[in-house]
Amino acid sequence: MPCYADACIGTAILKNGVKGESGVSDDDLASEVLSHYSSTSESASVIEEGTGEVVDEQTAQEETEDKLKQCIDNLMDKSAKTRLAALESLRLGFSSRVLYEFLLERRFTISDCLERSLKKGGGEEQAAAATVCALLCVQLGGGVEGEEGFKMLRPILSSILIDSCASLSARQSCARALGMCCYVSASDDAEDLLKSIGHLESVFVGAYPLGDGTLPSVKAGIPVLHSTALQSWALLCTLCPASRINTILNHHMPRLHACLESSEVNFRIAVGETIALLCELGRDIDQEFEYEDCDALCDSLKNLATDGNKHRAKNDRRKQRSIFREVLHYIENEDFTEEKIQFGIEAIYIDGWMRRRIYDAFKEVLESGVRHHLQFNPLLRDIFGLGPPLILDASVKASRISRTERHLFNSAAFKARTKLRNKVRDKRADVM
Repeated sequence: MPCYADACIGTAILKNGVKGESGVSDDDLASEVLSHYSSTSESASVIEEGTGEVVDEQTAQEETEDKLKQCIDNLMDKSAKTRLAALESLRLGFSSRVLYEFLLERRFTISDCLERSLKKGGGEEQAAAATVCALLCVQLGGGVEGEEGFKMLRPILSSILIDSCASLSARQSCARALGMCCYVSASDDAEDLLKSIGHLESVFVGAYPLGDGTLPSVKAGIPVLHSTALQSWALLCTLCPASRINTILNHHMPRLHACLESSEVNFRIAVGETIALLCELGRDIDQEFEYEDCDALCDSLKNLATDGNKHRAKNDRRKQRSIFREVLHYIENEDFTEEKIQFGIEAIYIDGWMRRRIYDAFKEVLESGVRHHLQFNPLLRDIFGLGPPLILDASVKASRISRTERHLFNSAAFKARTKLRNKVRDKRADVM
């Protein structure tokens, strides 16, 4: 079956190319890899348009894989600059195409190389390696292969995350990778989930109020780390059993409420979205759930939703007001502004805070390649209830189902998957 590539791909920023043993510079190699992504994307559009000018997709795939093999070899190079360039090329390749078969037989080699970069590389290399770890898990999916990779890489990802001496960019990247890898590779064994939640929690609680109720002063850049750790933690909360959710609600809701007073706008927004997600999880368990200090919470949300503080940047004020209006409406009335994500002739509908966090998590990792993976990656199609990838021709395009039918199908499929996840939660309940 032909493998179609997405034309959406970020531009690589690779400077000061270094020539390896092959005499080919890292810049040249990355450029060639990107050119193959581009040419494959063009061939996909040609096939979709039905012009008859069918490009040899198999040849393009093989040529791209040859370039990726060189990148994998370069992960073992003595030059840090060569390894970093190889990681960047792999990031672009993994995010823009579905490469399950190619990676299946190379997963141990790649995992070994990533572990080495995480243990011995500098901050920039660690950050890049952690990102590729997350992408590798997304490529391998939630089966045994993905679980093996996560169990191998979780300890070093966690170690860097909680190391206050590690670079902030590396810690942030590890926070995102830990959340994504654990979410994708979650199994009936609760140990990895519990440890990952605990490590993420140990980072963002540094923003929680002190004993006298005041918020702590933190170094520049730390709020970004707190935000990323909190968002990854929120993602993993969607996998927790009801007993664990109740504990989380009782312990974290009052402290997150206090964090709405933070001076960092992006952290405030992450806190607000997490509060909404936790309330949704609480209502999922008990329809009558209500935060005990709901009136004070709503007052805080109203202030943020109408904040006109001139000391804040205009875009920050606009973004904050928009998001906190949504959070307030959900807390007060369970209203949620639905968002449609279109890709090809398909679409998914983001109609809740849990679903939004899951989609945003994949978007943060896959970036511009998220739509391609929604079309062709079985993992994402399973998570969002899309079924097997579509094989399109003119007759299929002519018989599109209606927007309402598609919406109902997507919602029903996502609810069915949520029920399946809840069964896994129940299996974990006794050990959590």
